[in-house]
Order: sequence, then structure tokens, then C-alpha cells
Amino acid sequence: MTTSIAGESQVTAAEAVKSIRSGDRVYIHPGCAEPEILVEALVARATELHDVEIVHLMTMGAAGYVAPGMEHHFRHNSLFTGANVRPAIHAGRADFTPVFLSEVPRLFTQRLLPIDVALIQVSPPDEHGFMSFGVGVDCTKAAAESARTIIAQVNSRMPRTLGDSFIHRSKIHHLVHHEAPLIELTPDQIGGPEARAIGAHVAGLIEDGSTLQTGIGAIPDAVLDNLLSKRDLGMHTEMFSDGIVRLVNAGVVNNERKTLHRGKIIASFMLGTKTLYEFVDNNPLIELHPSDYVNDPFVISRNERMVAINSALQIDLTGQVCADSLGHLNYSGFGGQLDFIRGAARSRDGKAIIALPSTARGGTISRLVPFLNPGSGVTTTRGDVHYVVTEHGVAQLFGRTIRERARALIEIADPRFRDQLYAEAAKLKYL
Repeated sequence: MTTSIAGESQVTAAEAVKSIRSGDRVYIHPGCAEPEILVEALVARATELHDVEIVHLMTMGAAGYVAPGMEHHFRHNSLFTGANVRPAIHAGRADFTPVFLSEVPRLFTQRLLPIDVALIQVSPPDEHGFMSFGVGVDCTKAAAESARTIIAQVNSRMPRTLGDSFIHRSKIHHLVHHEAPLIELTPDQIGGPEARAIGAHVAGLIEDGSTLQTGIGAIPDAVLDNLLSKRDLGMHTEMFSDGIVRLVNAGVVNNERKTLHRGKIIASFMLGTKTLYEFVDNNPLIELHPSDYVNDPFVISRNERMVAINSALQIDLTGQVCADSLGHLNYSGFGGQLDFIRGAARSRDGKAIIALPSTARGGTISRLVPFLNPGSGVTTTRGDVHYVVTEHGVAQLFGRTIRERARALIEIADPRFRDQLYAEAAKLKYL
């Protein structure tokens, strides 16, 4: 049964997704904010629909719309690829759009990628009728504001995050009240001696009073665990996880020396656990803003001593960084790596860092290579890279010649591959 409140309809998920038509482009709230009940209801309608395009950044739930046999009903367009859709892209059942995270909202608002229906998850309305996008403002605010139809799962377990993170309930076309635990992403345990060594090397580059951008995983967690002796750190980051909570509680992250949004943690989305979600709920320390603001390199650069810490799959001996593909196969996406690399590089006393293990596949291949694998994309150019860190040390590349870069990178490669890398560098006339 449908009832009306202030001109809105409260319906079941199955009823709400009936407003989706063949040929529509549907946006799904990504990350841990994914409205799983709405996605499940949409997939259940598959036989009634054809040529529906599904657009989103990395989602954490099931992606039944990319299963074999769904090709004529749904076509997924990935703006940042997660494990749940990667096989479909490799098989040709789904697409990938290379785009910087800072520019995704413009695809929606300028109707370069117009959204017909936005599936979102929000907190219950406050006394003024405003609902929070919770753990993911990212590109969702722009998608919702430009969509023809907004379908929202209203979940009392979604934290009310502050900042530019609200939508008024009068803007929602269909409300689906459904309480359920949010998707949780458990932080990695410190990934062995390699991650600990990388974390220590990166921490050595971070000065008191710095503002940080970090990600999630064993290496970012190891970096954060090595910062407990630092003072007056700040955060301006596209995403953050449970590790930041530890540093706030320890008094290390207090944001008091930030030169932009002093006293505030600025982010765009978060991936974490219930502990994190409870910490951010209605917490005035934290502001979430859309990606076109948080990831704008010119905004980032207004933070003095900005330190951007990002990862890579491969780096060649000239400093070219591949972080989004394995040869010609899409692995993830551009995300915000270059946004923050360029923002940090232009920050007063800023540092742009790429941190990665020196090897992959159990130590059988080197991630530092003479040249990138054929088909690999260059996520970050060699002109943008300032520091590269592995478990074996730090290579400073900014202002260095190709000869100097090659030597510095080989010296932080796994010792088992250094002789081979020196020989290859000599063949290429780098040395």
C-alpha cells in the first residue's frame, strides 16, 4: 500500500523500481552506502527491462546486473571498477569510462552522462526535512540532483554526516523505509613486514602539522599506525576508514594547523565498520563534501604541507605510474590519485607520494619495471611523481633526470631483481 507524506510516496522496493523504464540510465549510490534492497529489486525486474544502463563508482554489494545472461537487460558502465564487476568488464559484458573523480559530478550536472534514475540510501529526515547522504556524498549528490527520478532507501542506521551532505525529502520521488546494517569493510591487518616497512618510510616523510590524504588497505593502515608520535595532523581526503578514528582519539589528528577548514576533517566518502559509522554520526568534527570540491586540485593545494599518499600496480624506470590496469585489462580506475598528487605538489611544502610493495605474486615479479606492460594505462605521469616508496626505501624523483630516476628506483626494487633492472636500463640507454 502506498501512503503520501508531503507529496512523497512511501512504497516497497519492488513498487519503487517500477518507475525504471527500458532505456533508462540508473545511478547506484556506491561504496558502503549502496542501497542493496533497491538493487536487488531492480535485478528482479530484469526480464521486464532491456537496455538499462547501470552507472556507478565502486560498489561493495552484489552486482546481479552483470551476471552472464543479463546483457540485453542491463549494461554496466563503471566509473571506478570493483571486484564485483571486474570479470564482466574483462568478458566484454560491461564498460569502463576513464575519468578523474573530481570530474565525475560534471558528467551528470552538464548532462554529458544524464541520469534518469538515482538509487540512493539516506538517513531519516531531521526536523527540517533534510536527509543525509551518510557515508557517501562523493558523486551521489550531483547524480541525485540531476536525476529525473530519485528512489531512496531511508535507513535509521545510516549516520547523519554533516557538511554539504544533505537532500530535502521533498526532492525524493519514492521513499523505501528499510532498516538494515550498512555494508562494512573491515580494515586489513598490517600486511606483514613489507607493509610495516613502507608505513615507516612514508611516516618519515610526514612532518608535524601536515594535512593528509590516505586510502584503505594494509599500506595506508601501516602508515597511520606509524603516526602516533606525530602532532597536529589534519585530514583532507577523498575517503577515510577506521584508522583515522584511532588517530583522532589519540590526539594526533586534531586539524588545528590546517590552512583550509581548520579544525575539520574533510572527506567525500568512507569505507569502514560500525565503529567508524558511529563515530561520524552527527559529529561536527567531520564534514563530507562532493567529489568535485574535495578532489579539486586547486582546493587541495590550499592546505599547506599537504601529503598525498597513493598506490600503484606498476612503475617504470622513468617514473610513469600505472594504478588502474593490468596490461589492457581494466582493474580499478583513475579515482582521485592524480587529483591529490597534483594538489599536494602545488601545496606549500606539500609532498606527493606513491607507495607500493616492490613485488607481486608472492615475490615472483617486480612492480618496478623497465617499461609498463603493453596496454597499461598511465594513471600518473612521470612529471607528476615526486616520491616513490617501497619496503626498501624512498626514491625522490622530482627534478631528477631519467638516469637519476632509474638509479633511484632500482635501489628501492627488490634486491633479487636489481641486476636485471640495471641490465635493462643499460639497454634502454637510461644508464
